[in-house]
Amino acid sequence: MSNQDETPENRLRKELPEEVSAGAAEAAAAPAEQRTELSGRQRLVKGLWPPRVTRAQLIVALLLFGLGFGLAVQVASNSDGDSALRGARQEDLVRILDELDDRTQRLEDEKQGLEKQRDELENSSNQAEEARRQTVEKERQLGILAGTVAAQGPGITITIDDTKGTVEADMLLDAIQELRAAGAEAIQVNGVRVVAGTYLTDSGNSVSVDGNKIDAPYRFKVIGKPQDLEPALNIPGGVVQTLEKEQATVTIERSDKIVVDALRAAKRPDYARSSSQ
Repeated sequence: MSNQDETPENRLRKELPEEVSAGAAEAAAAPAEQRTELSGRQRLVKGLWPPRVTRAQLIVALLLFGLGFGLAVQVASNSDGDSALRGARQEDLVRILDELDDRTQRLEDEKQGLEKQRDELENSSNQAEEARRQTVEKERQLGILAGTVAAQGPGITITIDDTKGTVEADMLLDAIQELRAAGAEAIQVNGVRVVAGTYLTDSGNSVSVDGNKIDAPYRFKVIGKPQDLEPALNIPGGVVQTLEKEQATVTIERSDKIVVDALRAAKRPDYARSSSQ
Protein backbone atom coordinates (compact mmCIF):
# COMPACT_ATOMS: atom_id res chain seq x y z
CA MET A 1 0.00 0.00 0.00
CA SER A 2 1.40 3.41 -0.83
CA ASN A 3 2.00 6.31 1.51
CA GLN A 4 -0.89 8.06 -0.03
CA ASP A 5 -3.21 5.35 1.20
CA GLU A 6 -2.18 5.94 4.83
CA THR A 7 -4.79 7.71 6.83
CA PRO A 8 -3.94 10.66 9.19
CA GLU A 9 -4.74 8.47 12.22
CA ASN A 10 -2.20 5.83 11.19
CA ARG A 11 0.50 8.44 10.65
CA LEU A 12 -0.15 9.98 14.13
CA ARG A 13 0.12 6.60 15.84
CA LYS A 14 3.49 6.02 14.20
CA GLU A 15 4.81 9.38 15.34
CA LEU A 16 3.70 9.10 19.06
CA PRO A 17 6.08 7.36 21.54
CA GLU A 18 5.01 4.03 22.89
CA GLU A 19 4.77 5.32 26.53
CA VAL A 20 2.39 8.08 25.53
CA SER A 21 0.22 5.57 23.79
CA ALA A 22 0.27 3.31 26.85
CA GLY A 23 -0.62 6.20 29.19
CA ALA A 24 -3.47 7.22 27.02
CA ALA A 25 -4.70 3.66 26.94
CA GLU A 26 -4.64 3.43 30.76
CA ALA A 27 -6.46 6.74 31.10
CA ALA A 28 -9.07 5.51 28.71
CA ALA A 29 -9.43 2.29 30.67
CA ALA A 30 -9.85 4.09 34.09
CA PRO A 31 -13.35 4.40 35.45
CA ALA A 32 -15.21 7.59 34.79
CA GLU A 33 -15.47 8.38 38.55
CA GLN A 34 -11.64 8.49 38.94
CA ARG A 35 -11.21 10.73 35.89
CA THR A 36 -13.59 13.28 37.34
CA GLU A 37 -11.68 16.05 39.16
CA LEU A 38 -12.70 16.88 42.79
CA SER A 39 -14.38 20.22 43.39
CA GLY A 40 -12.88 22.84 45.79
CA ARG A 41 -15.41 22.09 48.57
CA GLN A 42 -14.74 18.33 48.30
CA ARG A 43 -10.98 18.88 48.61
CA LEU A 44 -11.57 21.11 51.70
CA VAL A 45 -13.74 18.47 53.38
CA LYS A 46 -11.24 15.76 52.56
CA GLY A 47 -8.46 17.83 54.16
CA LEU A 48 -10.36 18.57 57.37
CA TRP A 49 -12.00 15.22 58.05
CA PRO A 50 -11.07 12.97 59.63
CA PRO A 51 -9.32 15.46 62.01
CA ARG A 52 -5.64 14.94 62.72
CA VAL A 53 -5.08 15.98 66.37
CA THR A 54 -1.50 16.08 67.59
CA ARG A 55 -0.44 15.71 71.22
CA ALA A 56 0.56 19.37 71.44
CA GLN A 57 -2.85 20.49 70.18
CA LEU A 58 -4.57 18.26 72.76
CA ILE A 59 -2.48 19.73 75.61
CA VAL A 60 -3.24 23.30 74.49
CA ALA A 61 -6.97 22.49 74.32
CA LEU A 62 -6.92 21.09 77.86
CA LEU A 63 -5.08 24.16 79.17
CA LEU A 64 -7.57 26.50 77.52
CA PHE A 65 -10.45 24.50 78.98
CA GLY A 66 -8.95 24.71 82.48
CA LEU A 67 -8.37 28.45 82.12
CA GLY A 68 -11.93 29.02 80.99
CA PHE A 69 -13.31 26.93 83.84
CA GLY A 70 -11.22 28.86 86.40
CA LEU A 71 -12.42 32.20 85.04
CA ALA A 72 -16.02 31.02 85.20
CA VAL A 73 -15.62 29.95 88.84
CA GLN A 74 -13.97 33.27 89.72
CA VAL A 75 -16.77 35.27 88.11
CA ALA A 76 -19.38 33.16 89.90
CA SER A 77 -17.69 33.64 93.30
CA ASN A 78 -17.42 37.39 92.77
CA SER A 79 -21.10 37.50 91.85
CA ASP A 80 -22.01 35.63 95.05
CA GLY A 81 -19.87 37.95 97.15
CA ASP A 82 -21.43 41.02 95.58
CA SER A 83 -25.01 39.81 96.00
CA ALA A 84 -25.11 40.70 99.70
CA LEU A 85 -23.86 44.23 99.03
CA ARG A 86 -26.14 44.62 96.02
CA GLY A 87 -29.18 44.08 98.23
CA ALA A 88 -27.93 46.22 101.10
CA ARG A 89 -29.55 49.47 102.11
CA GLN A 90 -27.90 52.78 101.40
CA GLU A 91 -27.10 53.44 105.05
CA ASP A 92 -25.45 50.00 105.31
CA LEU A 93 -23.25 50.73 102.32
CA VAL A 94 -22.27 54.10 103.79
CA ARG A 95 -21.39 52.37 107.06
CA ILE A 96 -19.22 49.81 105.25
CA LEU A 97 -17.37 52.59 103.43
CA ASP A 98 -16.86 54.43 106.73
CA GLU A 99 -15.44 51.26 108.26
CA LEU A 100 -12.96 50.86 105.38
CA ASP A 101 -11.93 54.49 105.80
CA ASP A 102 -11.41 53.93 109.53
CA ARG A 103 -9.21 50.90 108.88
CA THR A 104 -7.13 52.90 106.43
CA GLN A 105 -6.79 55.68 108.98
CA ARG A 106 -5.68 53.24 111.68
CA LEU A 107 -2.95 51.90 109.43
CA GLU A 108 -1.84 55.43 108.61
CA ASP A 109 -1.75 56.33 112.32
CA GLU A 110 0.34 53.24 113.05
CA LYS A 111 2.74 54.20 110.30
CA GLN A 112 3.09 57.71 111.68
CA GLY A 113 3.68 56.33 115.18
CA LEU A 114 6.52 54.13 113.95
CA GLU A 115 8.06 57.03 112.06
CA LYS A 116 7.82 59.14 115.22
CA GLN A 117 9.65 56.50 117.23
CA ARG A 118 12.36 56.38 114.61
CA ASP A 119 12.75 60.15 114.68
CA GLU A 120 12.92 60.18 118.49
CA LEU A 121 15.69 57.61 118.45
CA GLU A 122 17.63 59.52 115.82
CA ASN A 123 17.23 62.94 117.45
CA SER A 124 17.36 62.10 121.17
CA SER A 125 20.42 63.39 123.01
CA ASN A 126 20.35 60.29 125.18
CA GLN A 127 19.59 57.55 122.69
CA ALA A 128 20.24 54.76 125.19
CA GLU A 129 17.59 56.07 127.60
CA GLU A 130 15.11 56.66 124.80
CA ALA A 131 15.68 53.16 123.47
CA ARG A 132 15.13 51.75 126.97
CA ARG A 133 11.87 53.69 127.33
CA GLN A 134 10.59 52.48 123.99
CA THR A 135 11.59 48.92 124.86
CA VAL A 136 9.52 49.03 128.05
CA GLU A 137 6.54 50.46 126.14
CA LYS A 138 6.86 47.84 123.41
CA GLU A 139 7.06 45.09 126.05
CA ARG A 140 3.83 46.35 127.61
CA GLN A 141 2.10 46.39 124.22
CA LEU A 142 3.30 42.91 123.37
CA GLY A 143 2.17 41.71 126.79
CA ILE A 144 -1.35 42.89 126.01
CA LEU A 145 -1.31 41.12 122.66
CA ALA A 146 0.13 37.96 124.19
CA GLY A 147 -2.39 38.04 127.04
CA THR A 148 0.23 38.06 129.78
CA VAL A 149 -0.90 41.39 131.27
CA ALA A 150 -4.34 42.84 131.97
CA ALA A 151 -5.72 45.67 129.85
CA GLN A 152 -8.45 48.25 130.06
CA GLY A 153 -9.91 50.85 127.76
CA PRO A 154 -12.99 51.73 125.70
CA GLY A 155 -14.74 48.98 123.82
CA ILE A 156 -17.85 46.84 123.65
CA THR A 157 -19.46 43.89 125.40
CA ILE A 158 -21.15 41.23 123.26
CA THR A 159 -23.59 38.74 124.72
CA ILE A 160 -24.73 35.79 122.59
CA ASP A 161 -27.66 33.93 124.09
CA ASP A 162 -27.94 30.48 122.49
CA THR A 163 -31.05 28.82 123.94
CA LYS A 164 -31.39 26.42 120.99
CA GLY A 165 -27.81 25.18 121.14
CA THR A 166 -27.26 25.99 117.46
CA VAL A 167 -24.23 28.29 117.78
CA GLU A 168 -21.05 26.50 116.70
CA ALA A 169 -17.36 27.18 117.16
CA ASP A 170 -16.82 28.51 113.64
CA MET A 171 -19.47 31.20 114.21
CA LEU A 172 -17.68 32.48 117.32
CA LEU A 173 -14.38 32.33 115.44
CA ASP A 174 -15.90 34.49 112.69
CA ALA A 175 -16.87 37.02 115.36
CA ILE A 176 -13.30 37.09 116.73
CA GLN A 177 -11.78 37.53 113.28
CA GLU A 178 -14.23 40.31 112.42
CA LEU A 179 -13.39 42.09 115.69
CA ARG A 180 -9.66 41.81 115.01
CA ALA A 181 -10.12 43.20 111.51
CA ALA A 182 -12.05 46.13 112.99
CA GLY A 183 -9.18 47.00 115.34
CA ALA A 184 -9.82 45.01 118.53
CA GLU A 185 -6.72 45.12 120.74
CA ALA A 186 -7.75 42.72 123.51
CA ILE A 187 -10.51 40.09 123.60
CA GLN A 188 -11.81 37.86 126.37
CA VAL A 189 -14.54 35.21 125.99
CA ASN A 190 -16.18 33.81 129.14
CA GLY A 191 -13.01 34.26 131.17
CA VAL A 192 -10.61 32.95 128.49
CA ARG A 193 -8.12 35.38 126.95
CA VAL A 194 -8.03 35.30 123.17
CA VAL A 195 -4.53 35.52 121.68
CA ALA A 196 -2.94 34.98 118.27
CA GLY A 197 -2.81 31.20 118.66
CA THR A 198 -6.32 30.76 120.04
CA TYR A 199 -8.40 27.94 118.56
CA LEU A 200 -12.09 27.05 119.00
CA THR A 201 -13.70 23.62 118.76
CA ASP A 202 -17.20 22.24 119.19
CA SER A 203 -17.73 20.37 122.45
CA GLY A 204 -21.17 18.76 122.50
CA ASN A 205 -23.73 21.54 122.78
CA SER A 206 -21.09 24.06 123.82
CA VAL A 207 -17.74 25.40 122.60
CA SER A 208 -14.16 25.01 123.79
CA VAL A 209 -11.66 27.88 123.60
CA ASP A 210 -8.05 26.66 123.71
CA GLY A 211 -9.30 23.47 125.36
CA ASN A 212 -11.40 25.36 127.96
CA LYS A 213 -15.07 24.47 127.73
CA ILE A 214 -17.43 27.46 127.88
CA ASP A 215 -21.21 27.45 127.95
CA ALA A 216 -23.83 29.86 126.63
CA PRO A 217 -24.48 32.67 126.99
CA TYR A 218 -21.18 33.60 125.35
CA ARG A 219 -19.88 36.91 126.65
CA PHE A 220 -17.19 38.83 124.74
CA LYS A 221 -15.27 41.68 126.36
CA VAL A 222 -13.48 43.63 123.64
CA ILE A 223 -11.18 46.65 123.90
CA GLY A 224 -11.03 48.90 120.87
CA LYS A 225 -12.81 51.81 119.22
CA PRO A 226 -16.53 51.17 119.75
CA GLN A 227 -17.45 53.18 116.64
CA ASP A 228 -15.50 50.64 114.56
CA LEU A 229 -16.23 47.41 116.42
CA GLU A 230 -20.04 47.52 116.54
CA PRO A 231 -20.65 48.37 112.84
CA ALA A 232 -18.24 45.60 111.81
CA LEU A 233 -20.51 43.02 113.45
CA ASN A 234 -23.71 44.49 111.99
CA ILE A 235 -22.77 44.63 108.31
CA PRO A 236 -25.24 42.86 105.96
CA GLY A 237 -24.54 39.14 105.96
CA GLY A 238 -22.12 39.57 108.87
CA VAL A 239 -21.77 38.01 112.29
CA VAL A 240 -24.99 39.29 113.85
CA GLN A 241 -27.20 38.24 110.93
CA THR A 242 -25.57 34.81 110.80
CA LEU A 243 -26.19 34.22 114.52
CA GLU A 244 -29.75 35.49 114.33
CA LYS A 245 -30.46 33.02 111.51
CA GLU A 246 -29.51 30.31 114.01
CA GLN A 247 -32.14 31.76 116.42
CA ALA A 248 -29.48 33.18 118.74
CA THR A 249 -29.93 36.57 120.41
CA VAL A 250 -27.04 39.05 120.12
CA THR A 251 -26.71 42.10 122.39
CA ILE A 252 -23.95 44.69 121.92
CA GLU A 253 -23.20 47.40 124.49
CA ARG A 254 -20.65 50.17 124.17
CA SER A 255 -18.60 51.28 127.15
CA ASP A 256 -15.87 53.80 127.94
CA LYS A 257 -14.11 51.27 130.18
CA ILE A 258 -13.78 47.58 129.43
CA VAL A 259 -11.50 45.50 131.64
CA VAL A 260 -9.88 42.43 130.12
CA ASP A 261 -8.21 40.69 133.07
CA ALA A 262 -8.02 37.05 131.99
CA LEU A 263 -4.32 36.19 131.67
CA ARG A 264 -2.27 33.66 129.77
CA ALA A 265 1.00 32.21 130.99
CA ALA A 266 4.01 33.27 128.97
CA LYS A 267 5.11 30.38 126.77
CA ARG A 268 8.57 30.04 125.35
CA PRO A 269 8.56 28.87 121.72
CA ASP A 270 9.91 25.39 121.17
CA TYR A 271 11.69 26.16 117.91
CA ALA A 272 11.48 29.86 117.02
CA ARG A 273 14.35 32.08 118.15
CA SER A 274 15.14 35.72 117.62
CA SER A 275 17.07 36.29 114.40
CA SER A 276 19.31 38.77 116.22
CA GLN A 277 20.84 36.03 118.40
